[in-house]
Amino acid sequence: MFGSLLYGLLEAIERPLPVSNNYPFVMDSPKRIICILGMHRSGTSCLTGSLQEAGLYLGDCHTWNPFNLKGNRENQEFVDLHDDILADNGGSWDHPPGTVRWSPRHVERAREILARYRDIDVMGFKDPRTLLVLEGWKAITDRLEYVGIFRHPNAVAGSLKRRSHMDRKASLSLWYAYNKALYREYSRRSFPLLCFDDPEEIFEAKLEGVIQRMGLKTSEGEGDFYDSELKLYDSHATPRLPWKIRRLYGRLCDASL
Repeated sequence: MFGSLLYGLLEAIERPLPVSNNYPFVMDSPKRIICILGMHRSGTSCLTGSLQEAGLYLGDCHTWNPFNLKGNRENQEFVDLHDDILADNGGSWDHPPGTVRWSPRHVERAREILARYRDIDVMGFKDPRTLLVLEGWKAITDRLEYVGIFRHPNAVAGSLKRRSHMDRKASLSLWYAYNKALYREYSRRSFPLLCFDDPEEIFEAKLEGVIQRMGLKTSEGEGDFYDSELKLYDSHATPRLPWKIRRLYGRLCDASL
């Protein structure tokens, strides 16, 4: 309810992205589809790996890369589809298009991906780009369940600088675009939302609550996907944030568990 009340205060540009949605819902798919939502470099891999550890099926996902030795837990089929959708709309992960439309070809690919997991009771996928193309998924399936995560803008900007050599202004603009979409979706229908800036003990306690709420098994204290080194960045040791970014971060904090 809190998120719904605040939604009306967001500026007009925070409107749904148009999408071709004249398609019946796909039924040949997993019974439950858990979609992990969050910006790049914001703890999505930690969250997804923890859910996988608790029994969430991810399919064939990445378990290692140079910037995340534990793997980003992304299924390449979803990533390739999302990259293709963004490219066909004149954008990319780091240059979100103003509008996003799924073509019949995109819809068919999405249907084929879900159909491959039709025998799975609870399947999940994580790709930060999902926030940019989510309306298309909503148009073809009503089985989506969400769990989200966000991180301080300064921490994300610092991480993107190290990984992608992205300048601060571009990083903050990207943070705003992704997290605006995250908050917009939360405002429509609330779902578990975690803050990756929480201290480790608090974060893990909230994560355990999310795991139980989603009907997954408890992680039995393994904690393999939380890395305290990710928190070494001082999010307050950089210049003051633009007001609209401060405002959005505050709203996400208010909405989080």
